[in-house]
Amino acid sequence: MIELEGLSKAFRKTRVIDNLALKVGAGERIALIGANGAGKTTLIRCILGEYVAQGQIRVCGFDPRARRSDVLRQIGFVPQLPPPLKMTASDLVCFAADVSAADARRIGEVAGELGLDLSEISNRPFVKLSGGQKQKLLIAIALGRRTQLLILDEPAANLDPIARQKFFSLLAQRRDNTMIMSSHRVDEVAALVTRVIEMDRGVIAFDQHLAEDRLNSAALRISLEMSLAEPAFASALSQWGFKGGADGRAWAGEVAGPDRLRFLCLLSHYSGSISSASFDEAPCPETRHASGPVNA
Repeated sequence: MIELEGLSKAFRKTRVIDNLALKVGAGERIALIGANGAGKTTLIRCILGEYVAQGQIRVCGFDPRARRSDVLRQIGFVPQLPPPLKMTASDLVCFAADVSAADARRIGEVAGELGLDLSEISNRPFVKLSGGQKQKLLIAIALGRRTQLLILDEPAANLDPIARQKFFSLLAQRRDNTMIMSSHRVDEVAALVTRVIEMDRGVIAFDQHLAEDRLNSAALRISLEMSLAEPAFASALSQWGFKGGADGRAWAGEVAGPDRLRFLCLLSHYSGSISSASFDEAPCPETRHASGPVNA
């Protein structure tokens, strides 16, 4: 579905993506995590063909720069920041539907499920809508079309709690789609993804497949080596039941299957302090409950 080889992208003298290789198979659902500036949005923009970059990119078999229209027809995309479009909401829906031979009525139905009545905003310029209205409309366009690939860059930003809940419910119904979703809230997407990729300074620092049939039954045995003792991280690991060495740099523990993503989210916050890490799966005892911070 997506193949990247030797991908690099720099802005002036700053390299944001550094010789990155990645393959995403059909049906994979990926949580793309990492700190601000890690390269997540730049990677997404390269996949969409918006940036000229070094290396090879193939999306659905096409070069996204040379065959951009063919690629975009296959993608439902929600950007991190809404574009400053001057066309009306109605014109935007019609344009999106025409490009992908979709049914504009279905886009309206998805918008309604998110709490957005298109009839009330149809004649208003997109740029004049509120942040929440823009986000709901962009999500409705992405999910209201029949596409092979969903690329969602912080898609739940600006959504009210009810709309967030409905949005994730709609995503859960799209199990056949390949999906890449950038998010700072890994706990929200834990039930939706089969793979976690963490980026750090333009490279893939962590790539873990989460087989659905083992996610709830397999514990993850983890050993960490810190470059320096980090008191805040040590405190967090202790709350998860991890044991540390005398120097405070070596840690080992076990995380139950259902809590993998929550723990990986914790690691992403301290990725710059981790010099090495190992992960091994082990069957969870049937009596084991979901782990987590002992004071949670």
